[in-house]
Amino acid sequence: MFTYDMSKAGANSLYHYLYQCIKKDIVSGNVLAEEQLPSKRNLAQNLGISVVTIENAYAQLLAEGYIYSLPKKGFFVVDINAAANAQVHRNRKKPRTRRIHAELTDESEHVNPKYIADFASNGADIEAFPFTTWAKITREVLCERQNDLLQVSPGMGTLELRRAIARMLREFRNIQVSPEQIVIGAGTDYLYGLLVQLLGFDKCYGVEDPGWGKISKLYSQYGVKVCHIPIAAESFVDSVKKSDVDVVHISPAHHFPTGMVMPVGERYRLLSWAAESPNRHIVEDDYDSEFRMTGKPIPALQNIDVTEKVIYLNTFSKTMTSAIRLSYMVLPPHLAEKFHNKLSFYSCTVSNLDQYVMAKFIDLGYYETHINRMRNLYRAKRDMLLSAIRKSKLSNVARIYEEDAGLHFILEVNTKCSDIEFCNRARFRGVNIRALSEYYFEAKPSQHKFVVNYSSVDKTSMQKAVQILASLCN
Repeated sequence: MFTYDMSKAGANSLYHYLYQCIKKDIVSGNVLAEEQLPSKRNLAQNLGISVVTIENAYAQLLAEGYIYSLPKKGFFVVDINAAANAQVHRNRKKPRTRRIHAELTDESEHVNPKYIADFASNGADIEAFPFTTWAKITREVLCERQNDLLQVSPGMGTLELRRAIARMLREFRNIQVSPEQIVIGAGTDYLYGLLVQLLGFDKCYGVEDPGWGKISKLYSQYGVKVCHIPIAAESFVDSVKKSDVDVVHISPAHHFPTGMVMPVGERYRLLSWAAESPNRHIVEDDYDSEFRMTGKPIPALQNIDVTEKVIYLNTFSKTMTSAIRLSYMVLPPHLAEKFHNKLSFYSCTVSNLDQYVMAKFIDLGYYETHINRMRNLYRAKRDMLLSAIRKSKLSNVARIYEEDAGLHFILEVNTKCSDIEFCNRARFRGVNIRALSEYYFEAKPSQHKFVVNYSSVDKTSMQKAVQILASLCN
C-alpha cells in the first residue's frame, strides 16, 4: 500500500500525481476509512521524492475532505461510505447529451472613496482590467462581425461564446459539457429567474446559512419558499434531509463567507439525496473558485454527478469586472432540453458585442493569461495584508482563519465591543468592514469575527487600515 511508481507522473507535477493515486485508493476502498497514512518523511523515503511533495499532496487531500489530521498523531482517511456506494454508479457513462436545435454581491464593486480601505467590497481590482487587449478585440469584432452584431442572439447566447466556455470548463475545471447545455445571462440574478421557471415555483429552495443575503432575497422575490440550511452543523446533508427543500443552492468548493470546503463524503451524500427524487436538484455556485491561493483548485461537484442533478453556475464578475454583466450556467441535458422547449423564446440579456468579444478573449488565450496575472496580484495583496497584521499590535488580539480561501479571510478580534459597534467605529475611522454575524439568516452569533475582502483594497492603504483596526481593540 502507498507504493506508487512516480515515474508515471508524466506531465503532471509529482505532488498532483501522488494526490491522484491516494485519492483513487481511498475512493475505491483500497485504503480503508480511519486508516492512518504514512508519515510524510517515511513516505518520501519510500517513494524517493521530497517531503515537500508529500506535504503538498496531503494538503490537497485535506482540503478536499479525503483525509483529516490529528495533532501529533498524523493523517487519517475520512469515512466516505457514501462515496463507495456511489462508485457503482460512477462507472456508468454519463448520459449522452442530446443535440438541441436551438452576480452575487451585496456591495457595489466600486470602492467608496470616503473609505481608506473597503474590506466589505468584493469587487475585482478595476485597475488591473486589461483595457488595451479588450479594446483591441472589440475593434476587431466590430470590423469582422458587423452582420452578426445586428442579429438577434439565441436565447441561450451566441454559439461562439458557449463553445469558448465549454472549452474553458473542460481545460480548467475538468467539466465535460457541450455548448447546448450552457445558458448565458446578464448576471446571475437573471439566471436564478430562469432556474425557478425551469425547476418550479412550487419547490422549496434551500440556501446556506450563513451566506449571501442577496441569494435568499432573489429566490423570495420570485415567490418561492426559501429555507436556510446551517452549514455549521455537524452534517450539512443531515440538515438538508431534516428540511423539506427540493433544490439546494451551495458553494461546495469555497463557501462564502466562512471559506469552508465541503468534504468529499458530504458531496456524495448530497448527490445521493438528490438522486432519491426526480424533483430534487443542486445548484452549484462556483463563484470565486479561480482564486484558490494554495494547491490545485477544488474539483467541482458537477464532476462526480452522474444522475443529472447538478446545475453549475459561474460568472466573469470576479475575474473580469461585474460591469460586463456576463454570467453563465450549465444545465444537465434533460433541463437543457426543457429550457429549449419552454424558455427559448427569451432573448439573451447580454449584447452580441460583449459575447463575441468575450469568446475571442477566451479563445486567444488572453483570459488564461489574465487569470494568472490576477491570481499573482491578489496573492501579493493577501501576503502584504497578512504581513501587516502580523507585524502590528493587532496580532496580539486577533486570529486569522481561511487565509488561503479565495479573496477574503476571517479575522477574529478580541474586543469588548459588539460586532455592530466595532464595524460602526471602524467605518467612522475610514475602514469599511462587515461582521461574519451579518451573514446569518437565523441565529446571529456575536463571535467578534469579521470578513476581510481584500481584492479591491489598494496596497498603499493596507498599513493604515490595519493600524485603525488595531486601535479599536484597546
